[in-house]
Amino acid sequence: AAAIPVAHHQKANTIRNDVNLRKATLRIEKDEENPGFYLVAFSFDATVPGNICIFFVAKEGVNCSLTPMKPQVFDPVKVPFDKGLGQKFRQAPGTGIDLSLFEDEDLAQEGQDETYALVVRAETYSRDPPADAPSRDTEPLGAPLPKWVHSQTTHAVVERKDGGEYGVRVIKQIIWVEGVRYELQEIYGIENSGGGSGANFDDSGKECVICMSEPRDTTVLPCRHMCMCSECAKVLRFQTNRCPICRCPVERLLEIKVPKND
Repeated sequence: AAAIPVAHHQKANTIRNDVNLRKATLRIEKDEENPGFYLVAFSFDATVPGNICIFFVAKEGVNCSLTPMKPQVFDPVKVPFDKGLGQKFRQAPGTGIDLSLFEDEDLAQEGQDETYALVVRAETYSRDPPADAPSRDTEPLGAPLPKWVHSQTTHAVVERKDGGEYGVRVIKQIIWVEGVRYELQEIYGIENSGGGSGANFDDSGKECVICMSEPRDTTVLPCRHMCMCSECAKVLRFQTNRCPICRCPVERLLEIKVPKND
């Protein structure tokens, strides 16, 4: 019999993210005070204060810089926020955008040449900047991010609907922490392991699907199903290279320790 490829087992490092835009809440609403204009709205959580910046048709560059590609149509908007969980954000009336000024292909931009139709960046300043660092208030919106700034950037497309309505579809979310760029990925089943809010799959218990007793703490990559405890994962990787949930080939096993919810 052919040898089973052994998946590599590794432990995840924890990265603190000071602010999180709840991507399922990102939307565009009509500005009732200014017919024909639209406002960006969403819910978010923040453990420290910071600023939210909104871009339309912007290109990502080095160090998460953002360059507006249609500045004549819409200037980026910056709005400060305080720390707090479950906050509601909505652009102030009069600061919105006339989406009819964009071509359909502009609103459909979802990463061609790293350009996206809608980009929402939340910046936080939890660390003291170097004494010689320029103030973020004096730099143009979208300037490259220094190491002392932390951020989460949400890239989305805008979809035209019937009746003058517009929908938003999130493509990806990027965080910038300590000068390193990370792309966020959903872990399926992490919400059942004691924390998080990942997408669900059919097996809704908190226990490992192999031994049915220990809490699940190991994620299969690349399919991202958190479905096993670390001990069962160590044994399973020598017996099969298939995910217990979806039967996809296993490339790596990632152990994630999730804090218990209070």
